[in-house]
Amino acid sequence: MPRHDTISFLSDFGHDDEFVGVVKSVIREIAPHAAVIDLTHSIPAFDVRAGSLALARAVQYVARGIVLAVVDPGVGTDRRAVAIEVAGGDGIFVGPDNGLLASAVAMAGGAERAVGLTNPIYQLPAPGPTFAGRDIFGPAAAHLANGLPFEELGEEVDVHTLMPGILPITRVEGDRLIAEVLWVDRYGNAQLNVDPDEIAAFGDTVLLHFHQTVRSARRAATYGTIGRGGLGLITDSYGLVSVCLERQSAAAELGLAAGDEVQLEQGDDRPLGVTSPVTLRLGGQ
Repeated sequence: MPRHDTISFLSDFGHDDEFVGVVKSVIREIAPHAAVIDLTHSIPAFDVRAGSLALARAVQYVARGIVLAVVDPGVGTDRRAVAIEVAGGDGIFVGPDNGLLASAVAMAGGAERAVGLTNPIYQLPAPGPTFAGRDIFGPAAAHLANGLPFEELGEEVDVHTLMPGILPITRVEGDRLIAEVLWVDRYGNAQLNVDPDEIAAFGDTVLLHFHQTVRSARRAATYGTIGRGGLGLITDSYGLVSVCLERQSAAAELGLAAGDEVQLEQGDDRPLGVTSPVTLRLGGQ
């Protein structure tokens, strides 16, 4: 089996503790030739959904080789630790079988083979069962990078029994498209699980319904063409529709967060106004 020279690493470990550095050091000791690329280690703790989304967004741009992903709230339980082969062996995903890997694996062409990481020869002795990134997943990725035959890591797993993905899909109810906020980036853009084609018939103005509020948004090509104070819908760099403000956080302004429902329907060219009660007083009163 050929050696791999790249390991792309995603986790919820953060950078406050030594966890990321320890895993990378374990990999370095076993496979010193392999470059480790940090995709992100800022996935919210235990948030398998957020990790799955980040991995799915990144995978089409990730270098060929091994993807090591660890967001693992079930560490130490009977959840499986797996390696999944894609693209005829050009790519291998290593991580927990909890849905984290599934969407990215599908985008990479689908699982062709899978094994459970059960062979202790290719693991570190564990003082306790709570750091599988160091003791199981990192060593597995490193040994694969060295060209270890895939099947040496453990027993074969039927790919049809792997945990499925957890990405939400849109649905139509009447005249509205029911969507969900997938992710809010550091600029405050709220990405929806909406393909631009799904709202093509809505025209340039779209009404957004969320949190018992209705806002009018205009479709725009770039952030700079939204206009100050205007709400825009942009096709973002991953090809999905994002709710945006120019140089402001749309998520903070609108109170949107990952998982929130947003309903979209066709608007018109008239801006939605804000009404306030006005009391007229006669002169002298």
